Parts: sequence; structure tokens; C-alpha cells
Amino acid sequence: MYYPKSQITPNLYTIGNEFFLDGESYTGYYFKTSDGKFYSGKTPNDSYVVQLYPNTQNFWEATAETEPFGKVFSRVADNWDGYTFERQYQNPQGNYTYSSLKPKQQVTFIPFYNPTLPTQQEYQIGEFRRYFCKKANELIYIEIDFETFGLLKNRAPEIDWALYIPFNIPWQLTGDKQKVYDVNRNITLLAMRKNNLPKFDQYLKEDYTKYYQ
Repeated sequence: MYYPKSQITPNLYTIGNEFFLDGESYTGYYFKTSDGKFYSGKTPNDSYVVQLYPNTQNFWEATAETEPFGKVFSRVADNWDGYTFERQYQNPQGNYTYSSLKPKQQVTFIPFYNPTLPTQQEYQIGEFRRYFCKKANELIYIEIDFETFGLLKNRAPEIDWALYIPFNIPWQLTGDKQKVYDVNRNITLLAMRKNNLPKFDQYLKEDYTKYYQ
């Protein structure tokens, strides 16, 4: 099995009840491929890679028949990063529902948890950018990728941009660990004050050395 890096979403995690493996609920890391399949492990290079099968009672994943060439769908999951502030678990793959709208109408989706990971080149530079959005009328944050950030920023018609406020912050990756912690903490607090982002530090779990190397 081979997928280019551009065709996988790595390092996802489930606490169970979302996938089946050998007839039992699967808990652990998994990755998603561009053709809508799921496999155990963080990446295709892991030693134990087995296809996982979604629990269809929890979500309905897109297939070739239900993509824009067939029925129109909309993503409806607000976000997923494991837990909300109230520790309410959210399904990371509950992103699709399908409507009976006529074919070729506008496909609309909402942001979902899909963080941008630092590249080796960015580690050499010592920092990279993390992208987020906040739901306009709720205390919900979602870490997103650069592409989704661009869609929101440019108010693209294929995304529900009116419901979300996009923002990004620089993030220190290398150097003295305590200094990295302090820099990222100060950046976070500054962003909270500047952009009115209450409890954003709690969303980050105050992990200011995340991705540190």
C-alpha cells in the first residue's frame, strides 16, 4: 500500500466506538487516505497497518456515489480535538451528512480538526504557523490546515465562512526549551487579548512546547 504524503491525513486518534477492527471497536492512532479509507497507525509507514471500518451508526462517510457528482452533501460536525471544555466527546469523523438536494448545487462544508504539521524545513528555520478558527457565536476552537484557513479568510462559497473567525499564530519549534515555552505562551496570550479569544490557552491545553524538537 502506497499513498503520497499529500493524500493522507496522519496522526489521528480515536478513543473507540468509531471504527471496527476484526469485529471489535478500535482504539488508537489511525490515518485517513484521500480515497476515504481509514487505517490503523499514525502513517502508512507504521509496522501495524490494517484497514479500519467506520461504525456507520456514528457517521456516514463520503463515497464515489455520494460526492458532488451524485448527491450534494454538507459537513456538519462543529469540530473535533478529542474533548470540549466540558469534556464532551465529539466524533472526529462526524463530518458528513447527505441531503436530497439536486445534483450540481453548491457543496458547502464547515471546518474540522486538521492541524498543519511542521516540515523539516520549518524545523531548520525554527518556527512555523498554526492555523485556527473560532466559531462566531460559541466558545469553540478548531485547529485547521492552511487550505481551510484560506477558504475562510477569502470567504469562499464552498465553506460556511460566516460562522467562523479564522486566525493564525507563529509557533516556536527549536531552541532552549524554557525559552520556547515562554515565547509560545506569550504569543498565545497576546493573540487572546488582540483577537478576543477567551480560553484559547485552555484549548491548547497550555502545551507551549508542542512540536518542540
